[in-house]
Amino acid sequence: MTELRTMILDRIRDVPDYPKPGVLFKDITPLLADPVAMAAVVDELAGLHQVDKIVGIEARGFILAAPVAYRAGAGFVPVRKKGKLPAATLEESYDLEYGSAVIEVHRDAFAPGDRVLVVDDVLATGGTAKATVELVRRAGADVVGIAVLMELAFLKGRERLQGERLHALVTV
Repeated sequence: MTELRTMILDRIRDVPDYPKPGVLFKDITPLLADPVAMAAVVDELAGLHQVDKIVGIEARGFILAAPVAYRAGAGFVPVRKKGKLPAATLEESYDLEYGSAVIEVHRDAFAPGDRVLVVDDVLATGGTAKATVELVRRAGADVVGIAVLMELAFLKGRERLQGERLHALVTV
């Protein structure tokens, strides 16, 4: 795991003052461009749990979740911002630092009792992850865990997810 952690951290670029002054953005595109590193991340995440479905949170979560689903032999389910899915949906609201947002999933995305792993690129404040967990449960599935490439510990997102099985490949 130390080798994977180093591989990940060596391929994450810090971009100061993006998207606004004072924010240090963690850019994962160098990691995504490295086929060895990307394969290692996908393999690690795919091996965490036996699942029926992998949920990817819009938008960068899709980039990781879809290949993880393929590797795990599971289905991929997108959780999207309100108004982006074409069929009947369930929605969940959550608070952001400056306002609120709504995410949705198709009503028929899960069979009752499906075992689901929620995948995203970064865990920050935990609001989106918590809303996703609630949405998946309302849809009738069982969340077996949340997996992220990187956890930003200083934002304390883990605290919002008390009682959930959370796995971060790296914590900064």
